[in-house]
Amino acid sequence: MTEVTKRILVTGGTGLVGRAIEKVVADGEGRPDEEWIFVSSRDADLTSSSETKALFERHKPTHVIHLAAMVGGLFKNIRSNLDFWRTNIHINDNVLHSAHEAGVQKVVSCLSTCIFPDKTTYPIDETMIHNGPPHSSNFGYSYAKRMIDVQNRGYSEQHGRRFTAVIPTNVFGPHDNFNIEDGHVLPGLIHKVYLAKQSGSALTVWGTGKPRRQFIYSLDLARLFLWVLREYDEVEPIILSVGEEDEVSIREAAEAIAEAMEFRGELVFDTTKSDGQFKKTASNAKLRRYLPGFQFTPFRKAVKETCAWFNANYANARK
Repeated sequence: MTEVTKRILVTGGTGLVGRAIEKVVADGEGRPDEEWIFVSSRDADLTSSSETKALFERHKPTHVIHLAAMVGGLFKNIRSNLDFWRTNIHINDNVLHSAHEAGVQKVVSCLSTCIFPDKTTYPIDETMIHNGPPHSSNFGYSYAKRMIDVQNRGYSEQHGRRFTAVIPTNVFGPHDNFNIEDGHVLPGLIHKVYLAKQSGSALTVWGTGKPRRQFIYSLDLARLFLWVLREYDEVEPIILSVGEEDEVSIREAAEAIAEAMEFRGELVFDTTKSDGQFKKTASNAKLRRYLPGFQFTPFRKAVKETCAWFNANYANARK
């Protein structure tokens, strides 16, 4: 019998990335010396320092993957920048400080490419995080996520902690938030295509369809998270993304979803709606230096699998 030497606590464990990590671990990527604990907001309110501390005392983790956050799509961010700032600052400070006090060996937190400066050169890389203000549409969330990097460096310099962070590009996959109003672009489009197909109407895409994004399949991201937890020893963050050449426009993404769901109707672009940031092309050169042979799931294949999951789980997924 292999002794369990790593107790890995995953905050936000029932969300998109948490579910993906759980599946990858269950499908054979877990190791005998690892015990995985997936927690959600039902287990503790991470905006409460006392509840967060109690969670750590209860589970006694040696390692943490910190995914919990208040998240939402473009329009929810525009409406609630202050809420995004305050909620995420509380969550992140409580998790990192509880991890420090509990003597956790390593924490891997999840950032987002929206933290990068709005006015910048492309491709963006890990050295550019603090080079200017983020896009005004989601400044609350972006600044709160940037502060994780600041705290990680502080815990490293003052206490020798191995706290780091990853920066994924746009994540999608099974168990995503498919809410049309508040979800991210890809799951929102999947839900809209489903409804347009049911009603026989056109598909209305918000914006011009011209903005470009790098999308990463949640199961690919989950495998990379395991590598970061086990092998990546830098405090500096690392971008987890497909290559620059795999960037697609919102129009191309909508067309891929329409094809996967066999939608034959018309695509209409509502240009009265905001496009948000036109692009935020990220370099995965650092990741490729570490993992030159990593194979990403092709975009259309990942879209097809996600659409199939949504169709099979529509009653729960649409909520």
